[in-house]
Formats: sequence, structure tokens, C-alpha cells
Amino acid sequence: MKRIFLVTGLFASILVMAQKNIELPYYEIPKPAEVYTAGTSVSRMIDGLGFRFYWATEGLVAKDLAYRPSEMGRTSGETLQHIYELSNFILSSISKEFKADESSMTFKEKRRQTLLNFKKASDILRDTKDLSEFNNERFPFWNIINGPIADALWHCGQIVMLRRASGNPFNAKVSVFTGKLRD
Repeated sequence: MKRIFLVTGLFASILVMAQKNIELPYYEIPKPAEVYTAGTSVSRMIDGLGFRFYWATEGLVAKDLAYRPSEMGRTSGETLQHIYELSNFILSSISKEFKADESSMTFKEKRRQTLLNFKKASDILRDTKDLSEFNNERFPFWNIINGPIADALWHCGQIVMLRRASGNPFNAKVSVFTGKLRD
């Protein structure tokens, strides 16, 4: 009887862990929109960013997060924090309901929230007909593209480089061209 409970408990734990991984967006890049609009184009850019971020950060360990290439350089953990802040900025620029989580988070929580932020931003933008609705008194929407979106892409590349330098290379099966893992 104890054995049945042990096996059942172990199986349930594996299912819960697998389900948590499935909940994260951008394991693969989502199907593209059927039409090209300004909104679907920027949405797709963010989907590409989410896919790159997912795989740049997948499997990072404490050693990777603490790796600093020089005294002046950011660690992977600090770079991840910056990307999280950029994802908050992107989402807060297009969603009046968004409120950034200011509590301290673990690496896994921050990674998850960054991916969810990218997914929410992509969903909002995909359904947007006129991006100028996101212009505000401080800046036009153009600045979101060349600012935080481009910056986050830049920093995903830095995480890939830093993880290689710390001895934990990027998964070679990732195809950023197709948005999937190669067989």
C-alpha cells in the first residue's frame, strides 16, 4: 500500500513539474498571424524575442547567473533583471491594467514573469490596428521598437555569450530561424 502511494505521489510530482514547464510560453514560437499589419509585425518581433529569451535562459544555474566577464560587466543575473525591467516597460506602455511586480523574485519567477510579459504584449499588439494609440506625451510608439524591444534582443545575445563563457552553452538544437528545436 505504501508503495502505491509512493509511486502515485512520484508520478503526480512529475506531472506537476511537467505541467509547470508547459505553462511557460515560447518553448516554440507561436504560429504567425495570417495577415501582415503593423500590430502583427511588432507582435511577431516580440514572439521572436520571447523565443530567444526562453532558450537563452533555459537551464541557467547559479554559476551562470553569477558569472561576470569583467569588473565593469554585468552578470547574467543582472542582465536578466534588466530584460525583466524592459518587459515591464514594454507592457506598461501598451496596457493600462499592467502593474509591475516590485517584490523580489527568484531567477525562475523572474524568468517566468518576463516570458508572460512578452506573451501578453504580443497578444495585445497582434490585435491592434493602429499602433499610434500607444503614443503618449513622453514618446511615440516608435521608441518602444527601437528602445526596449531592440535592447532586450541585444541583451538576450549577451546572456547567450555569458553562458558560453561560464561553461553552459546555448542549446545547439535551437533554430531561431524556424522558432523550433531541430530534431
